[in-house]
Amino acid sequence: MSEKSVIIPRTKKPDWLRVKLPIGKKYTELRGIVDKYKLNTICTSGSCPNMGECWGEGTATFMILGNICTRSCGFCGVKTGKPENVEWDEPEKIARSIYLMKIKHAVITSVDRDDLKDGGSIIWAETVQAIRRANPDTTLETLIPDFRGIKTNINRLIEVKPEIISHNLETVRRLTREVRIQAKYDRSLEVLKYIKDSGQERTKSGIMLGLGETEDEVIQTLQDIRNAKVDIVTIGQYLQPSKKHLPVSDFITPNQFKKYERIGKELGFKHVESGALVRSSYRAHKHLL
Repeated sequence: MSEKSVIIPRTKKPDWLRVKLPIGKKYTELRGIVDKYKLNTICTSGSCPNMGECWGEGTATFMILGNICTRSCGFCGVKTGKPENVEWDEPEKIARSIYLMKIKHAVITSVDRDDLKDGGSIIWAETVQAIRRANPDTTLETLIPDFRGIKTNINRLIEVKPEIISHNLETVRRLTREVRIQAKYDRSLEVLKYIKDSGQERTKSGIMLGLGETEDEVIQTLQDIRNAKVDIVTIGQYLQPSKKHLPVSDFITPNQFKKYERIGKELGFKHVESGALVRSSYRAHKHLL
């Protein structure tokens, strides 16, 4: 951790980060199904602030390949260590969950599985196929890891043709080593460009702010993402998962998020989600329009 990160004092969350409790008939119905069948969604396990809104619109996010990651990113609350064995029936379980919840648009994500030769890409592809069989009208976004840039693994996702393939850059170049540790800024950009050049109709990436980046660095990062031919970008506020994780450097104001949204549109992105509570899957169904 850099000296800059250590000396920054913690600040109280501003009013614009206050979240309303999820309500509504659709949310209550889905919550009941999730609890009854013990379904695993990132929405619930990650206590997402947008859960009520997304569920009300028929969108949910699911994580595959376990809950232990082989990487140790400074911003992420997922456990790091030796992952458990792959559950080969997981694709069918996810497909059943989506069927029971009557999800219109599903976002699938995963931990990094650098312990596997295929990086988990076989399960990824089989999950998409299982969802298609059980839920032919459900659209899909796959929020993938970088697969260490191995094209054979990336191709498995391209071949099953989810409506959106997403991979998050997360932060600016200068902070990548501290924030993402085992990841590489340029490798992520290369993965995104390769996916688009392979014929994928929609690609997407996301960054989080409040880790000590400057405005110029954010604008340059948006330009780099756009240069990788990415169609959709999300920009949100970083929030510290625990005291062991990187501290919040500053809270970005709503006006600044609006400025980044305007800049993103000027750069040519088809869709820009920019706001304090924006997460990768926020309003994900609208990214198909």
